[in-house]
Amino acid sequence: MITVDKVELQFYQSEWYDLITDYHLPEEQVRFTALPIEMLEISHERHPIMIVSNHVPVGFFVLHTSDRVKEYTDNPNAMLLTAFSVNHSQQGKGYAKKGLEQLPIFINREFPNCDEIVLSVNKLNVHAQKVYERVGYIDTGRRRPGKMGEQLILSLSL
Repeated sequence: MITVDKVELQFYQSEWYDLITDYHLPEEQVRFTALPIEMLEISHERHPIMIVSNHVPVGFFVLHTSDRVKEYTDNPNAMLLTAFSVNHSQQGKGYAKKGLEQLPIFINREFPNCDEIVLSVNKLNVHAQKVYERVGYIDTGRRRPGKMGEQLILSLSL
C-alpha cells in the first residue's frame, strides 16, 4: 500500500466540477453508493465534502444536518454521512481511512455542535464496514432497508 502524506477535507468548490464529472467507481462499488456528480446539491442542510491530497480531490462524501438524520439516530446533534467514496484511480492508497480519520477534526472545526456521525453501510459491503470499523465507527444494532438490501447503521461519537 502507498503511504499517504497529507490528506485534508474541504467543502466542495465549483472549480472541481470537471474533476467530479471524470470521477469513476467500479460497478461493484456504484451499487452501494452514489457518484459525486449526483450528490452536488448544496444547502444549509447538505454539505458536499472533498477528500483532498496534495491539493487534488481524491474522494467525496456528503454531510447532512436535515431531518433525514432522525432516521438514523435520536441524537439532535448528529450528522449523517452519505455517498462516501474514493475515485477509482486513487483507491488503494489509504485515502478512505485518512479522510475518515480527518472527519472528527473537520466536524469539530466546521460544525462544533455536532457530537455524533452516523452512516449506513450495506450488509454485503464488508470492505466498507471494515474501513469504518478501523477508524472507530461502531454498529448501533439498528438496521434499515436499502436499495441493495439491509443497511447497518454505524455511529462515531465525537
